[in-house]
Amino acid sequence: MAVDLSQIVKAYDVRGVVPDQWDESLAELFGAAFAEVTGAEAIVTGHDMRPSSPGLSRAFARGAAARGVDVTEIGLCSTDQLYYASGDFDLPGAMFTASHNPAQYNGIKMCRAGAAPVGQDTGLADIRALVERWSAAGGSVPEPAGTAGTITQRDTLNDYAAYLRSLVDLATIRPLKVVVDAGNGMGGHTVPTVFEGLPLDLVPMYFELDGTFPNHEANPLDPKNIVDLQARVREERADLGIAFDGDADRCFVVDENGDPVSPSAITALVASRELAKHGGKGVVIHNLITSWSVPEVVRENGGTPVRTRVGHSFIKQEMATTGAIFGGEHSAHYYFRDFWNADTGMLAALHVLAALGGQDGTLSALVAQYDRYAGSGEINSTVDDQTARLAAVKSAYQGREGVTIDELDGLTVSAADWWFNVRPSNTEPLLRLNAEAREQPTMAKVRDEVLEIIRG
Repeated sequence: MAVDLSQIVKAYDVRGVVPDQWDESLAELFGAAFAEVTGAEAIVTGHDMRPSSPGLSRAFARGAAARGVDVTEIGLCSTDQLYYASGDFDLPGAMFTASHNPAQYNGIKMCRAGAAPVGQDTGLADIRALVERWSAAGGSVPEPAGTAGTITQRDTLNDYAAYLRSLVDLATIRPLKVVVDAGNGMGGHTVPTVFEGLPLDLVPMYFELDGTFPNHEANPLDPKNIVDLQARVREERADLGIAFDGDADRCFVVDENGDPVSPSAITALVASRELAKHGGKGVVIHNLITSWSVPEVVRENGGTPVRTRVGHSFIKQEMATTGAIFGGEHSAHYYFRDFWNADTGMLAALHVLAALGGQDGTLSALVAQYDRYAGSGEINSTVDDQTARLAAVKSAYQGREGVTIDELDGLTVSAADWWFNVRPSNTEPLLRLNAEAREQPTMAKVRDEVLEIIRG
């Protein structure tokens, strides 16, 4: 029977509802197709804490082994722990997670050896085509002439933690009280080992691994999901709070007052530290909706900022092309050359702890130098026709004195003291607006004017 995978094979990964849209029999075919497309003799797999993850992950391993490929299962892990294994073992990898999606979802994030991304143009389309062909031909994995591969288990948590800690100088940090909200996701698995032995008074929140997310959605970018963390930081009089998403590859930070620290400020702070570590030279990637403060700080610290489209495949591609030392996104994804150009929220968190712990002041005082402008955050509007609304915004600003327009990713309109970007969602009928200005009243005026056109 032919299957339609168009609903679950996305731009960068596989994601859908289990068992309605995909199940273990399809996971087995994905494993075989992944083995075929990467041409590898061995691969590594890992999975998160969702109830369906162990079964899907094992089925994938069976499919790959049926094609003669040896599989190393690292079991429960964060997504960046899987990237670590892919980089350290120099093997293609597959991570079973649906990140912050609700409990009924699951997915596969795949990479080539050295954590190089697999997206539509880099193998995912070929994997999908093979799975569809095999499904149509009866749904079983065609076995090669040779012998089947082996499936073995290996624990990488301690090695992953040691590797991350080798990348940041933590020797001089003073005692800090830190609240960590793992959101019942994989941060509950990795944080105790990574933070072990550091002079931290750790206050854990929701560290129990539970893929049904009983406390709140594991998406710290949505303000409602960090309310508990903010309250706890104030209550404990902690130095800072850190929240991880479901698969713990993103980290979000709040200061000692419980106020959110913008991911742009974290990008600028980590960029300054990475540049210092690399002798004041290097390229830093930022997407086009991070704050003006990011390229400014990069230049002030001797680096070269490079602007890119939104999305991890674009950032990773640009990291590889330019040899960048670091990259950051407004969505709290942070990428490091020393981590195979892959994203790791945990390494960003260690940088924040080292920066704060290496001086006497508060986190709010530390990040003030990196948070220089008034930003709107991302505002979503549901629209009937994305193209028509974008065109309306463009025509409203085109030809205005002192205004420049570029269309690298959606529409970016810039003036001397403000800018905004409007871009369509790839998956929903939404336009996303981000605006920034030197002063709050200007930002509010620009934001409201653009929203009126979008929602007109």
